[in-house]
Order: sequence, then C-alpha cells, then structure tokens
Amino acid sequence: MMRSALCAAVCLTGLLLLVPACSPAPDVSFGEPEVIASGYEFTEGPHWLDDGRLIFSDIPANRVYQWDAASSETSVFIDSSGRSNGIAEGPDGTLILAQHTGRVSRLMDSGDMEPVVTEYQGKRLNSPNDVAVRADSLIFFTDPTFGVSEENRELDFSGVYRVGADGEATLLYDAFQLPNGIAFSSDESYLYVNDTETGDIMRFEVTESGDLKNGIRFANVGAGDDTGAADGMVTDDAGRLYSTGPGGIIVFNSEGNEVGRLSLDQRATNLAWGGDDGTTLFITSPSEVVRVEVTTSNNNES
Repeated sequence: MMRSALCAAVCLTGLLLLVPACSPAPDVSFGEPEVIASGYEFTEGPHWLDDGRLIFSDIPANRVYQWDAASSETSVFIDSSGRSNGIAEGPDGTLILAQHTGRVSRLMDSGDMEPVVTEYQGKRLNSPNDVAVRADSLIFFTDPTFGVSEENRELDFSGVYRVGADGEATLLYDAFQLPNGIAFSSDESYLYVNDTETGDIMRFEVTESGDLKNGIRFANVGAGDDTGAADGMVTDDAGRLYSTGPGGIIVFNSEGNEVGRLSLDQRATNLAWGGDDGTTLFITSPSEVVRVEVTTSNNNES
C-alpha cells in the first residue's frame, strides 16, 4: 500500500489518533477515553496523588473533588476552595492551588488554606490560573484575567510569576495576552507556558535562580473555539509536550512538531499523568473527567 493511502486508511478507521496524509507516523497513540466522573459545572486542575486518588477543581462550584481509583467513587476534598483552578504538589507533598479569588495558597494539614501570595507590588493579582512547583519548592504560576471583574482588576497586564520562600511575587514575563497552562520539562531545564488568546506555546530556559531566558515560540495549537483552546499542559520524559487545543489534546515532540492527537467529545481544559505506572492521562472538561491510556516510545511518569 502506498504511504498516502495508508495514512488515509488510518483516518478512515475512526481511531482517535489522527494522522495527516503523508506525515511521519506519530510516536504517541491513545486508547479509548473513559468517563470516570461527571455532572460538574467546569472542572479543571487534575492532580494525581500517590495514594491512588485524583483530585480536581470545579471552579464555579468552589470545590475540589477527589476520585478514588480503588472504589471509583467521588467525594468532596475541599469545600470553599477559593474557586481553585490549577493544582500542583511541592516536593514535601504540600498541595499548592491557583485560585481565581486572586491568590495562590497552600493546603495545610488542618485543612485550612494559607495564602502564599496575593499581590504584586502592592496590587491585587488578577486570577491565578495554573501552577507548577520546581524541585526546590519555587512556585511558578500564570495570572490571566479570566476570573476577575473589571472593577476589581488592579494590574493592567497578565503575568507569569515566581514565588520563593519569602512569599514575594517576581514577575518573569508579561507579554502574553492570556497566559494559561504552565509545565516544566522532566529535567526542569525548560518551562512551557501557553496563551489562550493566540494559541502560542512559549518555551523558556530556566536558570538556577528561577529566572527565565531565551524564550522561543515553541508551537501553536491554533485559534480557540467551542471545541477547545490552549489551556492545560503536561510533558513526558522524552521531551514531548501535551497541550489542550481545538478538538482535544495535541502532542508535540521536543522540536515543536506535532506527533499525535487525541480527539474528544468535550473540550479539554487540563490534564495530568497518573495511574499505577504513570501512563494514564486524566483529562478534565466542563462537565466530566476522563482517563485514557497512552502508548509512547518511552514510559511516561507522573
């Protein structure tokens, strides 16, 4: 069979992996998405816990839920979450939440939320959206305007920030229109941030002190629409980047070339690695959470 005919045949089978005619064969493929929880208002920020639970935000409901892999049951994990969105975990196991109420907070053992940062140079943060924590506990987060009213907005830009032990926000980049997803490469040498407005994914080198340098336009997922936009992202050990986008999840290799795609019935809002061996992607959407097994040329780790 000629190569172009083979590519067309793959598309006609109805498989979730979409292969454009005459393109190189992808090195990422997906199983069938399975809905594990549904009935929510707008889910975001999935995060896998080592004890076999997936936690995720429901922003309008002002809650974080937990799904237990052993029982397949879902229950409330945090009530009154500050309209949390992205969730990350520090090296000591502390959970860090980006909250649309204008702050980034840590979850204390008592169950209380302790603010990490609420302002930049004396002005209220916009609406912290997604968060990533480096191995040395430095916190990086995006701050677009999705969740702040015009009358409450005090900053005239949307930024990417770093927070250290002193609790002070350091502005790292302010040229995005709507910075959203944020993710480190597996060795933490790069930081990826995408822009919901433009679809651009930027890649920055990260210095030892946590500054960003040599930013490049790494890839673009396309203009957002009702089927999805640039939002959540994860990486794997082979340097691939997985980003939400129109129609589902788009996978790029370390050079920024597309190497796989997962089509979904609902728009994807964010994603996280998890499961027993770290090769399961958990994907949030407005009303439900799905999981899908991923096959790659290397093993992924959460």
